[in-house]
Amino acid sequence: MGKVERSGPLAGFRVIEVAGVGPGPFCAMLLADMGADVLRIERAGAEPLVPPIDPVKNSLHRGRRSVTLNLKDARQRDVLLDLVEKADVLLEGYRPRVMERLGVGPEICLERNPSLVYARMTGWGQTGPLADKAGHDINYFALSGSLGLCGRPGEAPLPNLNLVADMGGGGMMLAFGIACALLEAGRSGQGQVIDAAMTEGAALLATMIHSYRAMGRWSDRRGENFMDGGAPFYEVYRTADDGWMAVGAIESKFYADLLRGLGIDPADFPHQHDRASWPAMKARFAKIFAERTRAEWEEIFGALDACATPVLSPDEAAAHPHNRAREVFGMYSGVQQPLPAPRFSRTPGRIAAPPPADDSGGLAALREWGLTGIEWLEDREAA
Repeated sequence: MGKVERSGPLAGFRVIEVAGVGPGPFCAMLLADMGADVLRIERAGAEPLVPPIDPVKNSLHRGRRSVTLNLKDARQRDVLLDLVEKADVLLEGYRPRVMERLGVGPEICLERNPSLVYARMTGWGQTGPLADKAGHDINYFALSGSLGLCGRPGEAPLPNLNLVADMGGGGMMLAFGIACALLEAGRSGQGQVIDAAMTEGAALLATMIHSYRAMGRWSDRRGENFMDGGAPFYEVYRTADDGWMAVGAIESKFYADLLRGLGIDPADFPHQHDRASWPAMKARFAKIFAERTRAEWEEIFGALDACATPVLSPDEAAAHPHNRAREVFGMYSGVQQPLPAPRFSRTPGRIAAPPPADDSGGLAALREWGLTGIEWLEDREAA
């Protein structure tokens, strides 16, 4: 991989990504999609993932180059510190004090580059009783107080893939923090350390629900509220062909169109917010939805504004006319994947390069970043 031409509002910024998994790479992908020159530092001797990941198909690594360094070796650690002097951001996702033990903690790096944004991603945060404990999305989501709100009445809380804590509360929140810190550094000339914890991000995502609880509009009992599947007008219904329709007709005007599409006379039906009638209303909706195929319901509600949409598979989503018109998904380097978001009118982001399969692009990046005396790294790669 040669020199990469980048586009986006972060073009010109340089980011060091110390390799990790999940939310860290997602954050780095977002930055790369927006034009940042992200150099991924793979750690030599790192324990391989089980099952292994195909690097060529790993879209989380798109848009950047990589180089492998053994950070326990002083000479190779110095390469990273030399890169720090050229970088705007260093992003890492290890447990607290791991980077310090390797000799590349924030104190040393900020001494080498006082304007550096040192971005740290962990599940529990850099401090606190759980800081050194392991965890995954489901654990952080659980301790945030939000997992317990998701699911059906009388059933176990329902995990949401790893979208909430890992990607939303973690990777996306850290990307927001980095953008904020870069703006501040542009004014002050000073860097700082970002302590992003997935538990805190997952809690923050639920701010609206906490507000509803304070108003007495939300019950902590799962499946009894207007946006957790308790209400008949905010639910997923099975169709005659075992497809599904998602209904989110919260506002009265959309609810009126929902009843119209279902062929229900509102005069002969309980009021929308008659909670005592919700179970019977839901049963009626379910019976009607089961009488037609998903395609038939899609056609009916296509002519109405009822907030009723088909539940699509990933392949169906990529083929949907709206998503195609907006180019939400695309084939890149032989892999179907979501394309960069959000949209910018003047400096649009784009995928700059496929995921790196080896260090060749990274060695070229070292030269582009202005490092010298790295022939021994090239000789190592050739060997």
